[in-house]
Amino acid sequence: MKRIISFLTISLLAICCDAQSIITDNASKAAFALTRAVICVDPDDGQPVLQSASCLQQDIEMVTGVKLPISATIPDGPAIIIGSNERSKLVRALTAAGNIHPISLKNQWEGYLIQSTANRLIIAGSDNRGTAYGVFEISRQLGVSPWYWWADVPVKKRTQLFVKQHITISDAPKVKYRGIFINDEAPALANWSKEKFGGFNHRFYEKVFELILRLKGNYLWPAMWGNAFYDDDSLNIRMAEKYGIVMGTSHHEPLMRAHDEWRRYGTGPWNYDSNAVKLKAFWRTGLQRATNEKIVTVGMRGDGDEPMSRETATALLERIVADQRKIISDVTGKPASETPQLWALYKEVQDYYDKGMSVPDDVTLLLCDDNWGNIRKLPKPGERSRQGGYGIYYHFDYVGAPRNYKWLNTNSIARVWEQMHLAWEFNARQIWIVNVGDIKPMEFPISFFLDYAWNPEKTSPGDLQQYTEQWAAAQFGTPYAKDIAAIIAAYTKFNARRKPELLDANTYRLNYDEWGTVVKDYNELLKKASAIDSLLPAAYKDAYFQLVLHPVKACANLNELYYYAALNKEAIKNKQLMANTYADRVKACYLEDSLITVAYHQLNNRKWNHMMDQTHIGYTNWQQPPVQKMPAVKYLPADSAEERKAPGTHKLMRANIPGGVTGNVFYQEEEKGVSIAADHFTRAIHSNGITWTILPDHGRTGSAITPFPVTAKEQQPVGNAPHVEYDFYTYSKGEVTVKAYCSPTLNFHSNKNGLQYAVSIDNEAPQIISINKEDAITYTSIWNKWVADNIIIQSSKHTLSTTGKHTLKYWMVNSGVILQQLVLDFGDLKESYLGPPETIFKK
Repeated sequence: MKRIISFLTISLLAICCDAQSIITDNASKAAFALTRAVICVDPDDGQPVLQSASCLQQDIEMVTGVKLPISATIPDGPAIIIGSNERSKLVRALTAAGNIHPISLKNQWEGYLIQSTANRLIIAGSDNRGTAYGVFEISRQLGVSPWYWWADVPVKKRTQLFVKQHITISDAPKVKYRGIFINDEAPALANWSKEKFGGFNHRFYEKVFELILRLKGNYLWPAMWGNAFYDDDSLNIRMAEKYGIVMGTSHHEPLMRAHDEWRRYGTGPWNYDSNAVKLKAFWRTGLQRATNEKIVTVGMRGDGDEPMSRETATALLERIVADQRKIISDVTGKPASETPQLWALYKEVQDYYDKGMSVPDDVTLLLCDDNWGNIRKLPKPGERSRQGGYGIYYHFDYVGAPRNYKWLNTNSIARVWEQMHLAWEFNARQIWIVNVGDIKPMEFPISFFLDYAWNPEKTSPGDLQQYTEQWAAAQFGTPYAKDIAAIIAAYTKFNARRKPELLDANTYRLNYDEWGTVVKDYNELLKKASAIDSLLPAAYKDAYFQLVLHPVKACANLNELYYYAALNKEAIKNKQLMANTYADRVKACYLEDSLITVAYHQLNNRKWNHMMDQTHIGYTNWQQPPVQKMPAVKYLPADSAEERKAPGTHKLMRANIPGGVTGNVFYQEEEKGVSIAADHFTRAIHSNGITWTILPDHGRTGSAITPFPVTAKEQQPVGNAPHVEYDFYTYSKGEVTVKAYCSPTLNFHSNKNGLQYAVSIDNEAPQIISINKEDAITYTSIWNKWVADNIIIQSSKHTLSTTGKHTLKYWMVNSGVILQQLVLDFGDLKESYLGPPETIFKK
């Protein structure tokens, strides 16, 4: 018996990494017809199990047109048996009879086991949610996208479906709590939900909870701008229980009370020093009604998510948390340590923690990014483990400095992967939650974030293209999946260069035709997206517009608007009559922006009306404008124009490159210097267990490089230490400035000197440079520039004693530094946003 169990365990482990196909269109003796089956579920099982069985019934009907019966008993014929290992009488009976061997489910969190026999499909979970995840794995294989309702992804009709025999699938999540935060939800989601559901009520949340389960998430921070999950609709909590979703409240809403409830019911100031009695009573009431599964936020920030007052001391915060934990213990009748809790080290609260603030060991420390996708703090290697562990609060959307970004998806999954990979490797694994704004239009990054949280060890940088292609295939079928994936990757990369809300006529430069190239690239992307749209079946049009065509069309138009505004400004300066044509084009683009929004709102009988209400043109500070305002343009009277010739192009000067040179060779070009994409190195020196890894598509203009593993110790840049080399040729000698363009990674271990790299040319001693030593306090003016530009540029001075061939060496000092580009400036570089175009010569 022991040998049999060992064999089964090995078999299950061997197949748990990638789900096998268990559903097929092909009839055979080794498969039974799914449409002839009965769905069997114990009515005494958990609510999420019963709900997932109902969803599967719906999904099969959507695909085949056949509505399967649901039974509490197992028939002799074909059956789909669904149940949790902990509560289902059906699963326990099958286990006792030896029909299933749920070894992999024992003591597991949210695990599932799928097994098929001659006429049975068995879906067993270690708990309620594990069972539901197994059910929705079958739905995925049926071809039902998690986004079938939220993005109108059509369900492909299939007349016959069969279940293959003798297939076993087993899986379980790696990150314990995986969720989303609906935030900054006005005006778009708020107006939409009010029109469609009457507000953020249980009917709205049912759609959200189903989406989260289908995406294999388990956790939600609900909408909180003037909303209160528990207070607005008494059925909201029941709906959370029905779908088994763990509820929480945001980083500044303690003990399950929404911030708006203090406005509704609170008396006196939101100040613990002067109003502790009333605050404690307020929190106690909130916790008493939250009888569902939850993670309780502890701690305190200022009213309305403002910083705590300057007088706030660490001791006060510690007292607040101690009092809150006493409330938890009193209300639950159990030690506070038995109720999951988190304390978010958000903004100034992290500073208090860094200065020694004590946190109870069972409380999860929720570490945060800087609201712009750059993680501020991570546990150090070898740091003492905590019972509550660490988590991450991340952002796809934000309201705040240097500017709101709420309108469209600007999140490249290459950067999301890199930052969350850091989190995983440095052991922040208890909670991953991401601010998703209005949910739409963040469909793609939400999918990736939750998929990656399920198993961070499954996906490497080289897998991201395949992931995007598979996601595109799941929404639109395989014929155009590769092309659609390339479009999604490109537009998110373009948008990440600078958030649309931060764009203006001065963002890109007319030098190097930078503005023109940006617009040309976006318009070419729009041409490709429109071509695919014309080829897709009609059923896919609405989903394609939402997920692909709309963001490309809207952003191509927005960039063109600001480009013509820049040309108008330049033509006015030069008294060129074309200024008037450019001004007309700005007006046309401004009108087109509104028409694109109208087209979105008219989709599917106005199902998504208001979802694009967010203003995005006309910002004057960090806060959104109440209405949009076109960029200012000027016109020239015809008789005042002085037509001047366009400035001549710069001279091209290449060094004399000898024959026989192979690989990537870079040369000095007047007004461009030497410009090198980081991944185009001539040689890579891997040593000390460290390898140089290319991060495909990670960067503003290309791919990036970084040393792996990210947990590697600091290196000294000498001898054969890890470095990459770039051969280049110059016709100049003397002083040169090397500019390193790095991703805006923060000093997440609070190193004295920040994160560092080193650079040298030829045989000189390497210079060690910090990319973020200036970031003593995040949210300073230098940080504002880093995140607005989505780059950190650091410089070093060098001297070339000769012309001709040279070698630049870029050395690892600290892990976590992401290099995107190197630029050598001999003193005549023209200003640009993205850096000069690459000066590469391929022999």
